[in-house]
Amino acid sequence: MAEYSKEEIRRIEQKWQDKWEKEGVYRVETDPSRPKYYVLDMFPYPSGAGLHVGHPLGYIATDIVSRYKRLKGFNVLHPMGFDAFGLPAEQYAIQTGQHPAVTTAKNIETYKRQLRKIGFSYDWSREVQTCDPAYYKWTQWIFMQLFNAWYNKKSIDKSTIDHRPFDGKTEHINTLIAELEKGGNQNIDAACDDETPIITADQWKNFNEKEKENFLQHYRIAYQSETMVNWCAALGTVLSNDEVKDGVSERGGYPVERIKMLQWSMRISAYAERLLTGLDKIDWPEPLKEMQRNWIGKSKGAQLEFNIQDSEFKIEVFTTRIDTIFGATFLVLAPEHELVDQITTGEQRSAVTDYVQVAKNRSERERMTEVKRVSGAFTGAYAINPFNNERIPIWISDYVLAGYGTGAVMAVPGHDERDHRFAKHFKLPIVQVVEGPSVEEEAFVSWDAKIINSDFMNGLTVDEAIEAGITFVEEKGIGKGKVNYRMRDAIFGRQRYWGEPFPVYFKDGIPKLVEEKDLPVTLPEIDEYKPTETGEPPLARAKNWGYRPHPNPSPGERGYETSEKNYWHLLKEFSKENRKNQTEAEAIIWNQVRNSKLGHKVRRQHAIGIFIADFVCLDKRIVIEVDGDYHNQTKEYDQARTEFLNSEGFSVIRFTNNEVLSNLQDVISSIKTSLDNAPSITRTSPSPTEKGQGDEAYPYELTTMPGWAGSSWYWFRYMDPKNETAFADKKEIDYWQDVDLYMGGSEHATGHLLYSRFWCKALKDLGYVSAEEPFKKLINQGHIQGVSKFVYRLNIDYLIDLEVHNDKFPEVFVSKNHIERIRNEGLNDAEIDFLQKVYEALNNISTTPLLTGISEIHVDVNLVNGEELDLQRFRSWRKEYENSSFIMDSGDFNSTIIPFKDFKDIGYSYICGSEVEKMSKSKHNVVNPDDIIASYGADTLRLYEMFLGPLELSKPWNTNGIDGVFKFLRKFWNLFHDAQGNWNVSDAEPTRDELKILHKTLKKVEQDINNFSFNTTVSEFMICVNELSALKCNKKGLLEPLVIALSPYAPHLAEELWEKLGYANSILHAKFPAWNEEYLKESSFEYPISINGKVRTKMEFALDMPKDDIEKMVLASEIVTKWTEGKPPKKVIVVPGKIVNVVI
Repeated sequence: MAEYSKEEIRRIEQKWQDKWEKEGVYRVETDPSRPKYYVLDMFPYPSGAGLHVGHPLGYIATDIVSRYKRLKGFNVLHPMGFDAFGLPAEQYAIQTGQHPAVTTAKNIETYKRQLRKIGFSYDWSREVQTCDPAYYKWTQWIFMQLFNAWYNKKSIDKSTIDHRPFDGKTEHINTLIAELEKGGNQNIDAACDDETPIITADQWKNFNEKEKENFLQHYRIAYQSETMVNWCAALGTVLSNDEVKDGVSERGGYPVERIKMLQWSMRISAYAERLLTGLDKIDWPEPLKEMQRNWIGKSKGAQLEFNIQDSEFKIEVFTTRIDTIFGATFLVLAPEHELVDQITTGEQRSAVTDYVQVAKNRSERERMTEVKRVSGAFTGAYAINPFNNERIPIWISDYVLAGYGTGAVMAVPGHDERDHRFAKHFKLPIVQVVEGPSVEEEAFVSWDAKIINSDFMNGLTVDEAIEAGITFVEEKGIGKGKVNYRMRDAIFGRQRYWGEPFPVYFKDGIPKLVEEKDLPVTLPEIDEYKPTETGEPPLARAKNWGYRPHPNPSPGERGYETSEKNYWHLLKEFSKENRKNQTEAEAIIWNQVRNSKLGHKVRRQHAIGIFIADFVCLDKRIVIEVDGDYHNQTKEYDQARTEFLNSEGFSVIRFTNNEVLSNLQDVISSIKTSLDNAPSITRTSPSPTEKGQGDEAYPYELTTMPGWAGSSWYWFRYMDPKNETAFADKKEIDYWQDVDLYMGGSEHATGHLLYSRFWCKALKDLGYVSAEEPFKKLINQGHIQGVSKFVYRLNIDYLIDLEVHNDKFPEVFVSKNHIERIRNEGLNDAEIDFLQKVYEALNNISTTPLLTGISEIHVDVNLVNGEELDLQRFRSWRKEYENSSFIMDSGDFNSTIIPFKDFKDIGYSYICGSEVEKMSKSKHNVVNPDDIIASYGADTLRLYEMFLGPLELSKPWNTNGIDGVFKFLRKFWNLFHDAQGNWNVSDAEPTRDELKILHKTLKKVEQDINNFSFNTTVSEFMICVNELSALKCNKKGLLEPLVIALSPYAPHLAEELWEKLGYANSILHAKFPAWNEEYLKESSFEYPISINGKVRTKMEFALDMPKDDIEKMVLASEIVTKWTEGKPPKKVIVVPGKIVNVVI
């Protein structure tokens, strides 16, 4: 006998969780014969609080989709891991001295236990933890690739059929060095710092090693530079904009200031355009895409120079509205602008210095969003408007950002709202230059008007004036047209301990990468996790922590190890492709040199560095190149190849296609002569493990990577998590490619979701992955909000002398329904008497209580039943509340410290206040899923979270509604059992009505899953079970497909019933049942019967009944006869399947 009881649920769920784990049913392998489906949740940060019921919302949704896709025949990858580096664990370590790895591991175990109890179909064999050295080895490795890379805007996308240019791509830094060796950087079009100097090839060659590295830092994707950062001295670290609010740290509320610091950064700005255009190709929520568009902030305009009066300095300004330049009445610089100090006059220096200091403490995000806040300081300097030569004052204000554009704006108050507020506030001139309403009281902003008061621009449209303005500055040599992006490069260093160490050491002040074979660079043990007393990062506390470089082999010792290691797999594929598509000349030469026909071993399409040589004899270090038409168009590129190959110890001989085809004998003779005369080299191929350690140790980089480093590529590691030789095997990457469904919060729009797209594009450019975008479809699940509960404390001032009496002050709380009366009218006499007695009982002294206010205090929701506070448990909750007294909802009193004879303790209810808020530990409104599972089971929790409402919307948690879901599951269970709990499933054939119920449900379930409308699916299941229960249906042919359909939602219950139905394999191996439209067709229709346009009754007829028969039966109806009073109708209109209208 099996009743669906709490004990039975516990037994079933434990049984199947153990079985799933033991049999590894969720393990997945690459299977090219099946279509793949990759489902991923944003992996959680393992906090000490564990999961609350809000966390699993998205996890349950993706688990439903994963299970459904398995039933549909897909090979599903559904992994889980932990984003385990971060500030909270480090702060806890600082407070307790416990290593962050210890607390993190403990927290992860808590999370895994909770996740397992909910019954998720994760392949735990693929688990990753970003703090695991085996994982962050590859985070460090990716950093090394980005350090050794630059963004070439002239590069060609070879992944497209016609090799179309597409705003460039990232390449290995060696190709940049080859360009610099050849001709300096005059003709290089690259993503680089604005202040990058122009140099010649000779200047580059004359640079020493440090000068060369300093120059390359202007181009590297991962680079060091002086950057304005949010510095929090109390936390001893740089914070991201997301971690700062109102000038203080989000965690701890410590002061934050903006300072310049040498920092590691990532050149995400190189990808601005591709990040922007890529949004059109992915299925993401439009509001989130708009957030990224705004963050990238593309704008087209002009960059021009303003001379400063009586100064050699010039101010560069970027503007999108050069058409309004005649209305520019002042300039505004960012407080951090490099010229502020030089141009400020003595009279204004004090005010400017004070203002700069205040602005330092505000984050860029605050400055961008607080648009109505007006502040600034006059520098005392003036600029000259180059269009009309008028003198305009130069101000500073924090609404201008140093990192956007040039850090300076020309202010046109007549046609910009912020400029207008600034001008009105500081009484600066306002000039109208765009035709429209007066700008005296508010700015007029229009892109569809004529220009006025603007000399040669008068009468032009805005667009025409912009073109004219750009032409003017370009002809005068004072500016140019330009595209700007608001997005700045991402700061990549943190002054913390608990993060990935950089694989970087410093030799003579030059940053150098450790060798790949020495990865990972692991975190050293330190005695404290705080910055040093001199302000250095915590890693400076490490003892004997340095890097000993390996001796470098000379080019002649490299032997056959010629390919650039980081590109070997990509170059190998290109080589194969080139061999298949060889030219006629290449085929002829290969036929003459293969199999050592010339007495020397020659290889074809062989990788050397990052290039592929047509032919090479490694013993002789000779490369043979055949140049066709494509090569003739890229002679400079060929020359760069030659110079690189020469630097690697190779000689290069070249022939054209025509030479090979018309004079083969001379070509082969020349090749043989070169091979015979060249000296042979020693055939060695030293492996990394055979290289010895150096004698001198050099200091490591002391900062660590930010929290987003490990999460910017983790979906690739899930594809091949145990691989020790690559972050993932190319075969696995090519199969899984990208994430088909990604679930996570919109709060990551301009952080993780942007950085992940950036790294994915960079890895694609470098040839490691094939996907341009990481996540095809993204869903932002809503929040399950907590329902906070409040008690109301009376703030009482007792009129006594504190210097004489060391008094105890009682905690007295008033029930919610008295709050408004007490706030308006004060305490009544009985309440004052009660407070006096409570105070006297505690202190043995009489006094007069004076009410000063009422405080709303969060109380643990577990102490409240509905609205009623459990007084006994409340008093035990915290030490300070053990002697609490209460004014109850009835107006009576409850206290444990006053003798009963002094007051009447009836013990009526104390009613708490409530409010829907974010679920958090600090608000005491967290509901632990463990508690729900203990009471109702995991399947009920899963269904209930989906039933609460649409997935994307936020909704409050209300335990009261969970009973209905539990009863539904029990009702479903009872379809398979009789009243005594015995198994009772029939083999009888279902009726058509029963099949109609089933197929209607199957159709709805499948459509809803594909539309991610899980709440309506649960409703449909409930309707279905109610209808089948009413029919007392227990037929296997109907219940079996229903179990499969329910299994993604309630997997434990479904597995148990599936086994009882006689199946040995997991229900995961079943096929999702197909619904049949035939069963959904209606055979009859209930017609509304209308008399003179008003519906008077309804009658049911077969849908195939002839219209004449319907008319006869309607007219014969007693109700119709009554309304027609026996009169013959003028007309009867029968619309089949719609309505019958009788006209009299």
